[in-house]
Amino acid sequence: PTAVFVPLKEMLKDEHYDIATTELFAPFQVVTKFADDEVDLVIEACERMSHHLTAALVSNDIKFTHEILANTVNGTTYAGMRARTTGAPQNHWFGPAGDTRGAGIGTPEAIKLVWSTHREIIHDRIVPDGWAQPKTA
Repeated sequence: PTAVFVPLKEMLKDEHYDIATTELFAPFQVVTKFADDEVDLVIEACERMSHHLTAALVSNDIKFTHEILANTVNGTTYAGMRARTTGAPQNHWFGPAGDTRGAGIGTPEAIKLVWSTHREIIHDRIVPDGWAQPKTA
């Protein structure tokens, strides 16, 4: 697996955004960080993406989690504290707003079906007794 760090303000530049946000079907991820006063930039990064099929938000800050969820549009969205939410489970509905009818089609009919449906948010807030955050690799 490969992870690269890209500063958020650099990622948002037009000449870098597409390459930093292109989905690769490989063990590769782009990592960034932000300050408390840059949450609007995080929301901008999320909303500029061309496909909003699914998202994962791993945070122990409930206020931050709610701010991101309230200001972004994605399909099935995983929100939690234990980083278990970053993979699609067997019952995941692929497609915008969690609707398989709109995945990759792009027709006006599919768009109407998709954006008139619902948003699925799966929370992972209950932490079992004795659970500890894994050590970083």
